[in-house]
Amino acid sequence: MTVTIVKYNCMASVHLRHSCRTSVFVCIHLLTYNLLVYLYFLFLFFWLFCCSVLGNPLICGNHSNENCSALIPANPLSFSINSSSGKNKSKKLAIALGVSLSVVSILLLALGYLVWRRNNKIKQSILYITDMQEEDLVKLGNLRGFTFRELQNATDNFSSKNILGSGGFGNVYWGKLGDGTLVAVKRLKDVMGTAGESQFRTELELISLAVHRNLLRIVGYCATPNERLLVYPYMSNGSVASRLRGKPSLDWNTRKRIAIGAARGLLYLHEQCDPKIIHRDVKAANVLLDDYCEAVVGDFGLAKLLDHAESHVTTAVRGTVGHIAPEYLSTGQSSEKTDVFGFGILLLELITGMRALEFGKSVNQKGALLEWVKKIHLEKKIELLVDRELGINYDRIEVGEMLQVALLCTQYLPAHRPKMSEVVRMLEGDGLAEKWAASHNYINTTTSFSRENSKSRPTMAFGHDDNDHDHSSMFGITMSMDDEYDAHCMELSGPR
Repeated sequence: MTVTIVKYNCMASVHLRHSCRTSVFVCIHLLTYNLLVYLYFLFLFFWLFCCSVLGNPLICGNHSNENCSALIPANPLSFSINSSSGKNKSKKLAIALGVSLSVVSILLLALGYLVWRRNNKIKQSILYITDMQEEDLVKLGNLRGFTFRELQNATDNFSSKNILGSGGFGNVYWGKLGDGTLVAVKRLKDVMGTAGESQFRTELELISLAVHRNLLRIVGYCATPNERLLVYPYMSNGSVASRLRGKPSLDWNTRKRIAIGAARGLLYLHEQCDPKIIHRDVKAANVLLDDYCEAVVGDFGLAKLLDHAESHVTTAVRGTVGHIAPEYLSTGQSSEKTDVFGFGILLLELITGMRALEFGKSVNQKGALLEWVKKIHLEKKIELLVDRELGINYDRIEVGEMLQVALLCTQYLPAHRPKMSEVVRMLEGDGLAEKWAASHNYINTTTSFSRENSKSRPTMAFGHDDNDHDHSSMFGITMSMDDEYDAHCMELSGPR
């Protein structure tokens, strides 16, 4: 067969001298197209198409037996092509394409298998806790498992603008889920160590036990190989700590209601759970306020299950400076009476509006709140204790009664402190006079003991010299304010 290449514009007319089987005229522009490429690819296509009909369908139309009349260029470029050679090339091309597709398919399958293996290993590498979550969701109630991306989107990629609070275990972020639900997301740090993982497991374990209107519930969690996150309902009124030092200030009736609500939450942990639970970090920053300013005790990261034992001994004392009971600080022994002490400090914060360790408000108010309150109480100047934000809008008798409960709760010896069930009754106006009379000698003894200790050991006391900036010793024991004691307040919610 002869193929004639016409070196003219492709729109020029060409003449089919012979039948389609013997000769085909093709118009190309040699300056634009590569001749060899054109012959190798396009001619094969046209030849196969041409051979399927009579005549030349490309020039003369399909199924036409008539020759096309046109002038043949003077000097066409002619090449002789063996039709059998074209067929061989077609077969080779088909074989090459088949082999190529097979190789690509095998590579894709291998790549898919490797990706599947990698994802499977990642799932298996998640710690035991994730397996527990998958298998024991029924035991944990309606606890929802979130993906990390969900919580990223909810918190605007954990933006610093969304931080509600921070502490020794990480940051807490304000977030909004896809369905519009507002949440507080605690992102734990040190998840590859023992501290972060311990807190994560503790809170997940306790959620199945501690279900009460005055205890914070957990909405869900997220666990990945590198992340541990806990999701709580967002508390629109923040924490007691933030409200005591913010605007508008809490009125006296609200403060009383907060005290009773927090006491009921702790009572549930101590006496209505089996096994009972000690919180070990009771403070104003960990008591949250819902839409109606009802107290909700939160942050169970330091909590412990006591089974039926009387106390728990640990070698690592954790808590917040100024709220830690003396026996826990000195011996590592904690019990429900440890929480009672912390609750007593909380009552003093509600009365005074001050922190447990108040630094530098004035030269006479620098040090441990408890020691200052005891001093003022002995001088019978109760009005000096009341938060100035209250003005005169408080009941002096009720303040005096709450102060007595606080002093009962913060007695030096754990055995002298009341149970939380007794605390609730006293705050509700039942049995305070009898309990105060029976314990009055203990309080005087404790105060004298503290004064004697202050002469022989370095203690936190009001009236330190202005150049003395070391406020890190309490109850005769020196301690540093670092993450081990969670000196910074961890708040699950706060004003925005």
